[in-house]
Amino acid sequence: MKFDFNNIQFDYNSKVILTYLFICLGAWFLNVITRGKTNKLFFENYRSSPLNPLTYIRLFTHAIGHQDLDHLIRNFLYILLVGPMIEEKYGSTNLIIMFLITSLVIALFNIIFTKYTVLGASGNVYMLIVLSSFTNISEGKIPLTVIMILIFYILGEIKGSLLDKSKVYHDGHLIGALCGLLFGIYFLYFKSFPFF
Repeated sequence: MKFDFNNIQFDYNSKVILTYLFICLGAWFLNVITRGKTNKLFFENYRSSPLNPLTYIRLFTHAIGHQDLDHLIRNFLYILLVGPMIEEKYGSTNLIIMFLITSLVIALFNIIFTKYTVLGASGNVYMLIVLSSFTNISEGKIPLTVIMILIFYILGEIKGSLLDKSKVYHDGHLIGALCGLLFGIYFLYFKSFPFF
């Protein structure tokens, strides 16, 4: 069987997920060439003056910046694996709204309850992973995989937040997972967010 390489076409198959990846790659590149200044200015969420307009922008943009290329790759291995399925099931607009809500909730929690600096897409990763377990729920039946994913991820993150002394922000992971759970329940009853 002969394969014709001349007829291969690339498909931008998951517009939100791929665009998110390219925006994050751009932010990472800017951070490299500015030696960390763009992350501090635009892509890290931390307590700052409410009079600074960038404080409000960083409520969302912290999910775009990454510490280094390894951090970005680790997050996007999961996002590229799970995200297209979520985008196909729930739609591009709903996915963008879920990313924005998850990022905002993580940022507000971080500012109000901690003194950490947060950056990266891992909260959105956990939201997608938990939400993906809802894709196979049919009427009146909850697959055991949904329960197992929730147990493993939530227990792992609770353990991490209590025992892990590294700089991983486990609270953001838990909040992302909780957002995924709430979105999954919401979309069992509704097809879209009310304002779209």
